[in-house]
Amino acid sequence: MTTSTNNGSAHDFVESVHGVRYHTKDVARAVAFYTTHLGFDLKHRQLPAFANVSFGDVSILLSGPDASGSRPMPDGKHQEPGGWNRVVLRVKNLLSFIDELKSAGIRFRNTVESGPGGKQIQIEDPDGNPIELFEPAR
Repeated sequence: MTTSTNNGSAHDFVESVHGVRYHTKDVARAVAFYTTHLGFDLKHRQLPAFANVSFGDVSILLSGPDASGSRPMPDGKHQEPGGWNRVVLRVKNLLSFIDELKSAGIRFRNTVESGPGGKQIQIEDPDGNPIELFEPAR
């Protein structure tokens, strides 16, 4: 078995990170949020079930209720938006960005937290999926 190391060698089966899946109730609305407010690009859409938005090498896979990635688990449990795991976006000038997002009516989960590594705050997409905005300490 080959494991990933700092030299970039790949695992025998895992080739790369394909993306982070977020469940959404309305894929078109989620696409508008990520492209308008956070600067993501639309890579692919198959409305109303699915879309892929990206920023650099990171893709968020937006799965609507009819997407194959949203089907119930064998025990009947439904996959839903929300939770606490999240995408972390590195930003500059966090406080100004917060003002811009507040003006646009974006939902915030908390206020700015500061620590030795920097400052962060959590926002939500239209379905309650969390996104952390992080500005590293200088």
